[in-house]
Amino acid sequence: MGKRWFVILTMVLAAALVAAGCSMFKAPQKKPGGQQQAAQGAEPQISVYMHETGEKKTMKMEDYIAGVVAGEMKSDWPVEALAAQAIVARTFTLEEMESKGGVPARGTQASTDIKEFQAYNAKDVNDNVKKAVEMTRGMVAVYQGKPIRTWFHASAGGITATAKEGLNFREAEPPYIQSVQSPDDLAPADVKNWTASFSKQEVMAALSKMGQKVSSVDSVEIGQKGPSGRATELVFNKNVKVSAPDFRVQIGSTELKSMLLDKVSVEGDKVAFSGKGYGHGVGMSQWGANKMAKEGKKPEDIVSHYFKGITVEKRWQ
Repeated sequence: MGKRWFVILTMVLAAALVAAGCSMFKAPQKKPGGQQQAAQGAEPQISVYMHETGEKKTMKMEDYIAGVVAGEMKSDWPVEALAAQAIVARTFTLEEMESKGGVPARGTQASTDIKEFQAYNAKDVNDNVKKAVEMTRGMVAVYQGKPIRTWFHASAGGITATAKEGLNFREAEPPYIQSVQSPDDLAPADVKNWTASFSKQEVMAALSKMGQKVSSVDSVEIGQKGPSGRATELVFNKNVKVSAPDFRVQIGSTELKSMLLDKVSVEGDKVAFSGKGYGHGVGMSQWGANKMAKEGKKPEDIVSHYFKGITVEKRWQ
């Protein structure tokens, strides 16, 4: 083939690449959502909305993850538990960036506002946290090649929940989220077993927020349970049915610690609940991770216990 044909073919190829949004001569473009497509093996830099000050900062991914780990778990916990949390936090960040573009409302890829993204506390980053983040550097939990939804909670009370059960998740149940046994026996006494009571007025206000206005609260019972035994439906006054996970959020999820309930009742002017665990119960239990770490389990083993059929792969060096 002559030189002239080679030049023509090169020009045609270049035109095709331009039409496809690529280039033979330009640097890679940004992915949707603003994630910088770094060279293979390079650590990404991400933009973070600092909700305390309102400023936007650009930082290395691993520095951000260290702040998240320190914000989401006690920094004096076993390194392997902190490392499992690091994998979970890193995966959450990438999944949100890829599926939603991070935090579009802020124009950033992450946020330090726990209501928007993840907790973040750079002040509590110690040598323990740094070691945990470094030993899992670039490690992400994936299912069929994509970062998974890495839900977590404080304590599963011995058994984790499915997403629909624990969160009233309205999409298809992720295949990697299954109800599994969880070694939560190191959790504090008031997490292992707890009681909570609310005034009838508080219950009526919570029901009203859910679109169920009642003039009295005469009875309460568990209508339905999920695979782990958690209440998925509560029934008030024999005929007012509401989502149990949604009711927990409305009444106060720090007081009504979980839907792994032993008993519900109306006692005088109070509505009483007793149960075990703390949180929605979906995904990784932090107290379970603590126990597994103390038993010598690796961070990848802890994550793989709570998220079934996943692989933990290294995305950058």
